[in-house]
Amino acid sequence: MTTTPPSEWSARDEGRVAAMIDLAHAAGQLTLNFFGDATLAVDRKGDASPVTEADRSAERLIRQRVAESYGDDAILGEEFADTQGSSGYRWIVDPIDGTKSFICGVPLYSTIVAVEKDDQVIAGAIVIPALGESIVAAIGSGAWHRRNNDADWTAAHVSPCDRIEDAVFLTSQVDSFANRGAGAAYDSLQSAASITRSWGDAYGYLLVATGRADIMVDPIVNPYDVAAVQPVLTEAGGQFSDWKGNPTIRGGDAFGTNGKLHAQVLSHLGG
Repeated sequence: MTTTPPSEWSARDEGRVAAMIDLAHAAGQLTLNFFGDATLAVDRKGDASPVTEADRSAERLIRQRVAESYGDDAILGEEFADTQGSSGYRWIVDPIDGTKSFICGVPLYSTIVAVEKDDQVIAGAIVIPALGESIVAAIGSGAWHRRNNDADWTAAHVSPCDRIEDAVFLTSQVDSFANRGAGAAYDSLQSAASITRSWGDAYGYLLVATGRADIMVDPIVNPYDVAAVQPVLTEAGGQFSDWKGNPTIRGGDAFGTNGKLHAQVLSHLGG
């Protein structure tokens, strides 16, 4: 694996990788203008999930800048209709992953941006705006982590844990297991793991990619929730798949591990 830091990625894919990082940080910074505002209105989408003007404003910013610089690229985002493209590239955007944390004033939400080429994710960025923490990756160039906006980028690596009984298991929301009829899978994993916490959403995957947790499981996801996660985890030495073990962002569910635990977790999820 090469060790090219993010500052040298401007040459990748006509600047798209560097632009991805800049856009994730810019949109994340915009969300901070709304974070902690007790007057911020919270709307409900068709699936009853919350959305705010912070979500919409951050996605508008990304869409506008992509259109200005890469007008032939497609865009898939959480808050607005798909933009079709002809270049073979697609930007996949979740302006606030963890809106429930965001509206509660909890700083563990993220802004995530990924780039696909010919339907394969080639790069992803996960930014935690309220903490100033971020992780970025491009296929073949490693995963790079920054603990705060003033810190240096350092190579990210998953943990060496190889026994599930020693592992830290994370998820986003416990009742989502029961909502898909998989309550037994949660109970099995919680019983098997050493520590269980709900430091979830993209932040949970960031913790796995940086070796601070070992397992992150989502029973229900959309592609924009995990597109950036796939390159981040794999480039950090981990593994990402759906609950059938397929390395896809479109399986409807997902989990990530340090790689050593992937088969063990898969057995608890029922394959």
